[in-house]
Amino acid sequence: MHDLIVSPYLDGDHLVVSPGRQGGLRLSRAKYDELAHADEPPAWLAEAAAGLWGDLALRPYREKVLVRPLTGYEYVRATYELNLGCNYDCEHCYLGVKEFKSLPWPDREKMLHILRDVGVLWLQLTGGEPTIDRLFCETYGLAYEMGMMLSILSNGSKLHEPKVLDLLTTHRPHEITVSVYGATEAAYDGLTRRPGSFRKFHKGVSAAVEAGLPLKFSLIVTNHSAPEVTKMQALADGWGIPYVTFVNMSPTIYGGAETLPSQSVEHLRKRKVFTGCNAGHTFFHVDPHGTASICKIGREPNVRLIEEGAEGLARLGQIADSLLLRQGGCTGCTLQGTCGTCMPLVQLYRQAKSPLARYCQHREREEVNTP
Repeated sequence: MHDLIVSPYLDGDHLVVSPGRQGGLRLSRAKYDELAHADEPPAWLAEAAAGLWGDLALRPYREKVLVRPLTGYEYVRATYELNLGCNYDCEHCYLGVKEFKSLPWPDREKMLHILRDVGVLWLQLTGGEPTIDRLFCETYGLAYEMGMMLSILSNGSKLHEPKVLDLLTTHRPHEITVSVYGATEAAYDGLTRRPGSFRKFHKGVSAAVEAGLPLKFSLIVTNHSAPEVTKMQALADGWGIPYVTFVNMSPTIYGGAETLPSQSVEHLRKRKVFTGCNAGHTFFHVDPHGTASICKIGREPNVRLIEEGAEGLARLGQIADSLLLRQGGCTGCTLQGTCGTCMPLVQLYRQAKSPLARYCQHREREEVNTP
């Protein structure tokens, strides 16, 4: 299996990366062409790789160095929801109805080939809980084999299971982000509404730390877990795991309001100014049914990826541009240049009849506090 991936990137750049390792090399087109046609690793490649990652076995060259072809597309990142099902029932979950539905293997295999063929180098596997998906290992294994740098969003509950742990230690991910719902069993299980979930989380994370897997924590701060923020931070520090805090609760992907009462108002954070993003242009999202959208929030309009193939993605850029335009009550706002919420997310908050202060944090405007 390959130790290096050579891939086209954005704006004519090319990258060399190594699965499970940080850092990379930026290449010119001439260097990329040299590697694409080489039968032996050039001395400069071996020297540069050793400087970044230590001595790697780059022979036999065609096995150890995977050179991905030029595609004509500039999609370099994607997220893939394997399944909306989950073994938890968290009060804040933005997925709403958690259905255990997903693509059968032939369609899933076809979809992964499409992702490769349009240039996706960085692929995030998410859910629901991706590790409970019946085809998680097969999906991960094929994406890895195709030369994708994989990250996983997980609750950590399955990381100790031998099949999953062996897969992730032999084919190392770029990153595993584990959501943390509390620092004690009572608080954690109370938020997930699943007795025993804290013990599974602890067991999974302990096994991953022992295996040296690249973990990061996302500390979820809701009304339920807010009293334990300091303890959650201490838990992360005790394991030596870096963390970020997630504090702003969103409506469900269907515009449902059932998640909003979980918001810890005192932890509501003013978002950074939204200056645009490359959703639909250089990255996109795929749901469990093989439907591609600009991101996890802006799910409609979309592209039926299995039926339309790579050619269908050509519409995503135009879809993105239309979705990100300020509209409705935002079009006349003189403060929209410093707004921190993208329009697809604004639309979900509006559908949920959320208080204005939850997503429009300009205190100069009149707040709408009716449910």
